[in-house]
Amino acid sequence: MRRDLEIFAITLIFAVSINQTFALTPLERVDITNSRLQNSSGAEISDQVNVNQQVQISADIKNNQEKAQTFVYIVQVKDQYGAVVSLGWISGSLNPNQTFSPSLSWVPKVSGVYAAEIFVWESFVQPDALTEFVTMKITS
Repeated sequence: MRRDLEIFAITLIFAVSINQTFALTPLERVDITNSRLQNSSGAEISDQVNVNQQVQISADIKNNQEKAQTFVYIVQVKDQYGAVVSLGWISGSLNPNQTFSPSLSWVPKVSGVYAAEIFVWESFVQPDALTEFVTMKITS
């Protein structure tokens, strides 16, 4: 009986040590994948758009945690000079391991090359990044 208890204790300590090794870092809590442009019907379009054409800037975000996670999906569009020409966001909550595909609309007003930056933060009150941001190039 004593030997079984010792083996159990060693196994338990080993298991706890392994789980800590594979813990998520702050920037691994959420993934951003499949960033894309879509039309108003949700169909994917190229990164070459027309002036005054409404587009949806979309991505798939996934909660990699075993707990619910509040989030703010932020899209910032910059012109070729680095000036912010559009800023929008959506907030919500992701269940454990849930994937969600938010999108925000944008309309280019002049021809040029733009960079759409997608961020996922915990909230505006606590602006901790949940993952690295993603950049998309858009030409109009």
